[in-house]
Amino acid sequence: MLLTYIAELADEPLALEPDDHPGEWETNTWWLSAEVEDRRSLTVDEVVAAFERTASLLRARVGGLEHTGPATFYVWHDEQAGQLRCSTGSVGPQELPFGGAYVPVDDLAPIVAAFLADEEPGVIRLTDDESDDESDDESDDEPEEGAGEEPVRPPFPVWVRAVGTADHA
Repeated sequence: MLLTYIAELADEPLALEPDDHPGEWETNTWWLSAEVEDRRSLTVDEVVAAFERTASLLRARVGGLEHTGPATFYVWHDEQAGQLRCSTGSVGPQELPFGGAYVPVDDLAPIVAAFLADEEPGVIRLTDDESDDESDDESDDEPEEGAGEEPVRPPFPVWVRAVGTADHA
């Protein structure tokens, strides 16, 4: 079913409104899940090829619109939700609407591999270091420097494909 959902993305409503990025996000963002059994039956190459086909179809579709600026189709693995997510926006790959740090990448295979290998979608296991940080400290000492601050998360990879007319004119 995942491959079917990916293929259908090219035909879904598409908003390219440079003055309304929240509207683009709402219209153009998709959450893709798959049961563990389905994940085991798919190969990384099959899923990557499906996204490549969708990007190509979106590029042709955007080329037929009046939109003349940049547009980017992008895919990432949301580990917390156990999903692949994808969207299209009227921005370049360095301007995607993420609140955290990300790294645009050309190779989708590692992102798909992590998604397919996730045996417990949506479950994040704490490392030993993280579980130590979460444990109760019974001492009455001064709090450690930086205590209570959110941990800095490393940038996550986001596969990007230019689909806008200005990107491939």
